[in-house]
Amino acid sequence: MAQRGKRKPRLGVLVGGGPAPGINGVIGAVTMEAHRLGVEVVGIYDGFRWLARGDTDHVTPLTPEVVDGPRLRGGSMLHTSRENPTKSAKAMANVVGALEELGVKHLVTIGGDDTAFSAYKTWERTRGAISVAHVPKTVDNDLPLPGAAPTFGFRTACHVGGALVRNLREDARTTRRWYLVVAMGRSAGHLALGMASAGGAALAVIPEEFAGRSLSLEGLCQLIEASMYKAKALGRDHGVVVVAEGVAELMKSDLEAHPFAVSEVDEHGHPRLSEVPLALIIKRALAHRAAERGKKRTIVDVTIGYELRCADPIAFDIEYTHQLGWGAVRYLLQAGEASGKAAGALISIQHGELMPIPLPDILDVKTGRTEVRRVNLESDVTRAAFDQMIRLEAADLKSRESLARLAEAAELTPKQFREQYGHLVEL
Repeated sequence: MAQRGKRKPRLGVLVGGGPAPGINGVIGAVTMEAHRLGVEVVGIYDGFRWLARGDTDHVTPLTPEVVDGPRLRGGSMLHTSRENPTKSAKAMANVVGALEELGVKHLVTIGGDDTAFSAYKTWERTRGAISVAHVPKTVDNDLPLPGAAPTFGFRTACHVGGALVRNLREDARTTRRWYLVVAMGRSAGHLALGMASAGGAALAVIPEEFAGRSLSLEGLCQLIEASMYKAKALGRDHGVVVVAEGVAELMKSDLEAHPFAVSEVDEHGHPRLSEVPLALIIKRALAHRAAERGKKRTIVDVTIGYELRCADPIAFDIEYTHQLGWGAVRYLLQAGEASGKAAGALISIQHGELMPIPLPDILDVKTGRTEVRRVNLESDVTRAAFDQMIRLEAADLKSRESLARLAEAAELTPKQFREQYGHLVEL
């Protein structure tokens, strides 16, 4: 114990939540910059899991030599978990006690808003004795970073996901069929829209389109069918439709009664949307609707999500995560030391400069949540993405010639087509 009392202050780093491309880049940059400034770094395995039990054995020393190879690769060399120590006063006391025993005076956490809240509570319980820098991470890109800056890993996920959609698009063209892809995105449609745009999908369906209104499974099917019929009218009876998994939240009433639906939640109370076979449910609903009209529709359901999270980061995320990790250390060892007590801060890069944001300014400390950054439907970027897709538009129904082609593709009369699908563009 005497030796531990003489130990120089350490910097600890841990990872919480789901994986995202670039985690190792942050860990590597933190380690290299801290060592350059003469500070020892300890890597903490499995997020807050072992700390919450008062366990100090699941740690490892980090040096520039150790991180040099992994920092350019996907995954997390420190693993990750969704452990939520804030649910228990004892768990939080264990976290603080374990960090003090390890000699950790500075803590870098890598994760989403749940991990940020746990980090904030750690700072709060120690009254600033342990300073905290949080590096935001999510492939969903739904954290409200200033200046529309992306969360790290998002660009890589769009890159890899877009490539997968392009492969499916070519298969759809070759085999004359449709693919229905469900993409990750609990609360926002950034990833689904990015993948669809990069992959040349015929349609993307994201939660923001419905402005918080509920959505029925029938309504979703009609939206997809309208796109398929328009594609057929244009001579393209095949394609890929990408749906954000967050759409499931809007169809709760339909899905709760579905035999495939589940109601599991994670450590932080989030529904496990990945456990709901949304793509299969939608596919079967579309097939059933076609069968009711005596038709057969060939649709292949695919869910894309886990394939993206541990991909090797692209150049953008390699550079970005190095900047974020470097910035976290600079904040803790310079700005934090200068103030004596460093309130926890979220690390962001704005206009090429390090901009730490105090966690209370971005985090609702009562709920532990940040405001969700949703897709801005009015932005030119979003409009450009939507305009390259095949979506039913009001103009399609105003033109007699266009309406006639759509009705023919759907094997309906123009009046029947308007009655069944007109409401989609008249909202």
